[in-house]
Amino acid sequence: MASTLGAFIEIDSSSAVAEPAAVAHKDRQKTGNLPNELTQGGPAVPLEELSGTRTPTTPQDVESAPQTPSEAPAPPVNLVPSLTNPPQNRWRFISSCLMFFAHGMSDSAPGALIPYIEKAYNIQYAVVSMIFVANAVGFIMAAPLTHLLDTRLGRSKTVILCMSLLIAGYVAILAHPPFGVVVVAYFVIGVGLATMLSLNNVFLANLDKGTEILGAAHGAYGIGGTIAPLIATAMASHGVRWSYFFSINIAVSLVNVFYGGWVFRDYEQDNPVQLMAALQRTASHREDGLAARKKSPLKDAIKNTVTLLGALFIFAYQGAEVSNSGWIVSYLINYRNGDPAQVGYVSSGFWAGITIGRLVLTHFARRIGERVTVLALTIGTIVCQLLTWLLPNIIGQAVAVAIVGLLQGPVYSCAMVIFNRLLPRNIQTISIGLCGAMGSSGGAIAPFVTGLAAQQVGTVVLHPICLGLYGTMVVSWLCLPRVPKRSE
Repeated sequence: MASTLGAFIEIDSSSAVAEPAAVAHKDRQKTGNLPNELTQGGPAVPLEELSGTRTPTTPQDVESAPQTPSEAPAPPVNLVPSLTNPPQNRWRFISSCLMFFAHGMSDSAPGALIPYIEKAYNIQYAVVSMIFVANAVGFIMAAPLTHLLDTRLGRSKTVILCMSLLIAGYVAILAHPPFGVVVVAYFVIGVGLATMLSLNNVFLANLDKGTEILGAAHGAYGIGGTIAPLIATAMASHGVRWSYFFSINIAVSLVNVFYGGWVFRDYEQDNPVQLMAALQRTASHREDGLAARKKSPLKDAIKNTVTLLGALFIFAYQGAEVSNSGWIVSYLINYRNGDPAQVGYVSSGFWAGITIGRLVLTHFARRIGERVTVLALTIGTIVCQLLTWLLPNIIGQAVAVAIVGLLQGPVYSCAMVIFNRLLPRNIQTISIGLCGAMGSSGGAIAPFVTGLAAQQVGTVVLHPICLGLYGTMVVSWLCLPRVPKRSE
């Protein structure tokens, strides 16, 4: 009996040893080479201790098992937008350049046309300057609306709207209405230009290598600013009514309506930065609830130090730019006895300098540093403005004016890149819109004050006014906070 029981126990023990060996062999086929102790029936060692992972034994375990290199997750999507990310951005960049081109034509034409507008309506400097004021009021009215239009309508419909406003204003001027209607038309044009300017500045400045890209786009602005006085002077000096020039602006704006509306149709879905911003806004609303919904980005933008200093800087910059462009021809005619048919081209030289500066000098700005570049170029502009004032002949002054444009050209795009780096992303569009509105205000107030003063003491007041504005630029630029480049 005992021997029989012992035999039974012995047989059962051997089967208990054999079974783990079989299991170990089965696992060995799945997991690769294992230690000899396990394959040869040695002491059982848990597979977790050998491989550092737990052997999956259930379907749930299999699904949660570590992934092999071939099953590794795909690399994260690059959220830094560029001209090729997404691919549609290259066509949007071209559309932005065309819009800036139209903007340059709109801004530079009055400088060459002012003598003919004065003659057609029999008005003086102070009255004709109202077109600058109306344009500035349009910019100011558009500043708080730009962000609202973009979020409610989307980029494509907003582009179509602002280009349609430009067309309406140009059509009104083309009809040669009473001067009061011309002033109202410039207000409408200001609203359209302000909306387009702030949206495109934010879009381009946030791209990879934004300094060069924004410089190229503003170079297109300079090309428009160079061509417009040439065409306007040639037309008006040969007896063509001054208002017919705006038929060219209408044609360019029509192209922008259809092309811009098409390329920006999927902007919110295509652009990773816009998608991330939308997700962040949604998350913020869920976390903060009603308080987040009541928060006003406009109030945040107005209280932001960078917004205020940037607005002052752009106010002075554009005031000096438009004053030089708008009054240098009148200065040369009245103070230097220049021929209107010839000195009208000096304004084109100024804009040609701006164009070359934005296309060429901007490439060096990122290597040197945008902050240092803006300061150095502004100081150089002050020196050349003095030469424009003091040189005794028209040729020398025309060259100095062109150099002023060359040095001033890259300043705007470099400044916008710095502002975008310092501004929180949730107020970028509004802040840049406010800067643009203040810039247009400077582009209205400075020429208007120049016109009032010129009526009393002569157009020589152009130069001290511009020098004061350049000094304001230097002071406001030095007061900007030094915040590291945003990493988001």
